[in-house]
Amino acid sequence: MRSSKRVQIGLLRPFLFFILTVGWEPDMTSPVIGLTTYRGKSEHGSPTVALAQDYVVALTAAGGAPVLIPSDMEKMACASIIQHLDGILFSGGGDIAVQRFNGEPHPKVADVDQERDEAELELLNLALQYKKPFLGICRGIQLINVGTGGTLYTDIRDQVPGALEHDFSVGFPRNHPAHSLKVNPGTRLAKILGSTSMMVNSLHHQGVKEIGSGVEPVAFAPDGLVEALEIRDHPFAIGVQWHPECLSDLEPMRMLFRSFVEAAGRQA
Repeated sequence: MRSSKRVQIGLLRPFLFFILTVGWEPDMTSPVIGLTTYRGKSEHGSPTVALAQDYVVALTAAGGAPVLIPSDMEKMACASIIQHLDGILFSGGGDIAVQRFNGEPHPKVADVDQERDEAELELLNLALQYKKPFLGICRGIQLINVGTGGTLYTDIRDQVPGALEHDFSVGFPRNHPAHSLKVNPGTRLAKILGSTSMMVNSLHHQGVKEIGSGVEPVAFAPDGLVEALEIRDHPFAIGVQWHPECLSDLEPMRMLFRSFVEAAGRQA
């Protein structure tokens, strides 16, 4: 679920975060968007804070100023950082620990990072508390669901009878149109995308199962699997199961990032 093209910053103290300069010219009016990250290693084996560059490109194109948030942030540091952010993007990555949602153990559960789970769930709680706009992508939508008391299928292929194939992360380009989806009319997401039907990519083996409290499912794959969530009465709280940052040639996906950044700008 990770691109070979990554932004990496090594040897960070847990409480630091850095403004990226990939294709971005400083603008004091740009909303500051925090991006969650994962732990990686450089070619020399040094620990890094890493993220696929597509997220950065999509946010900067939409007018945002992205910053990386290390995955091992402690609660006090999360509380400090949230005050300096106008929005948060919960990125894709490894699976959430099954203990977080009383999930069914499965041999395909992989790349679990308990510290990342802890930090991102804390950031989600703070974003809800302070009404900070946020967008969840792939793992991000699953985090939103778990963080609001929902559960996940720990492997769609084994646990959802008649499910489509949802994991095209190996052997396909990341923008591969894997399946269609339907967006509920009248929802915020439908208004943003300008359509209730489209093709999307699919790079996940887990998915939303029982819906969290206060969260509304608003888009579905042909097999019924939830593809998007919204939280009403919030400036911007949307999670999508696909990877819109890899579909930047499509106007609806650009509009998703643009709407997110604009919502964050109203917090600045």
